[in-house]
Amino acid sequence: MKNIQISLWDEQRTLILQQWQFTPPAPIEIGRSPERQVVIDRPSISRLHATISYTSLRQGGGYWEISNHSPNGTFVNQIAIVQGKGSTLITNDARIELSKGGTLLTVELDVAPLQVRVPAAPVKCEHSDNPPNTLFCIHCGEPITVIRQIKQYQVLKTLGQGGMGTTYLAWDKAKLLVLKEMNADMAVIPKAQELFEREAKILQSLHHPGIPEYYDFFVADGRKYLAMELIHGQDLDLYVMERGKVNIAQAIDWMIQLCEILGYIHQQQPPLIHRDVKPANILVRTIDRRIFLLDFGAVKEIGTLGGTKIGAPDYMAPEQNNGKPVTQSDLFAIGPTLIFLLTGRNPADFIQILPDGYRFDLSNVPLVSPQMQATIDKVTQRRPIDRYQTAAELAQDLRKLARPLN
Repeated sequence: MKNIQISLWDEQRTLILQQWQFTPPAPIEIGRSPERQVVIDRPSISRLHATISYTSLRQGGGYWEISNHSPNGTFVNQIAIVQGKGSTLITNDARIELSKGGTLLTVELDVAPLQVRVPAAPVKCEHSDNPPNTLFCIHCGEPITVIRQIKQYQVLKTLGQGGMGTTYLAWDKAKLLVLKEMNADMAVIPKAQELFEREAKILQSLHHPGIPEYYDFFVADGRKYLAMELIHGQDLDLYVMERGKVNIAQAIDWMIQLCEILGYIHQQQPPLIHRDVKPANILVRTIDRRIFLLDFGAVKEIGTLGGTKIGAPDYMAPEQNNGKPVTQSDLFAIGPTLIFLLTGRNPADFIQILPDGYRFDLSNVPLVSPQMQATIDKVTQRRPIDRYQTAAELAQDLRKLARPLN
């Protein structure tokens, strides 16, 4: 009879994060669901991803094999296991990938049942000789500096601080994440508490590749916390400040992606209004330049009472300024956001006062074509009824603007 040891590697495949050891005959279920024997909480892992089982032979001994239950696939030594059709033998030092190129597990097989061993006294790692700005020790794999422990989360550094809360980079078992803490002075304001809790509730209900994934919401030592997916990238406000204006093709592509995210939240039941669309709340991921919409603390459901003025003045639609936002108010913000990306300047610099309101006049900006000006004019009309009515409609016109550039 052979026992089995399973090792989970980090995403860079350089460090072992966790190990499990099992003795036959019980099957070993691997997946994201907490009732599995091997629990791996990563987006590409299915609730039940794979099962490892042991078969005894009449003449003694036996063998381990693995079957796949996930549409994302399971691969043993780079060979795929067909979902629901048979299993594959596991040999010593087998490499198991949960999805192609995804989470890596390695396997070690022993010739004898698991024996009780007296553990040696642990040797504390001194974290010496690590490169500058390294978060995890190259020797032991543990975080080098932990500022504080909140619940099971190890806080590694502060990412930012605003009026509502402070965001931290935190470590939880096998993943880095963002931990948002509500500031103490805000915790005594009922409206601030409502907005913080609403962000957690909304994020938990939304599942879109352009919205950070919700992980957890809890209270510790009298403070509220929200844990969510870490996106490696930079918000568009900082991006433009550091690199300057963006070329037209890139700006249009980003705004089309933003339309897809807004279209998703506007189609919820009841529809949701973000109310704070602006470059500082739009993040571009470094690895693939994909757009993410952040900060759902100001989100409002259609049909709930209005009256509260929330949003950035330079990106806010007139009706939102009056506390009466609609879904077209989010679309309005795409106009000044596009201006900021193309010019690197405050959209207010381009306001032209009219008898019945104002418009953004970009006639002196060479990069902006008459067609682009017309699109910006339409999305920033004073009355919502005169704007694009849906994000899909705006995205369609943006795609037309992109065609001559391709």
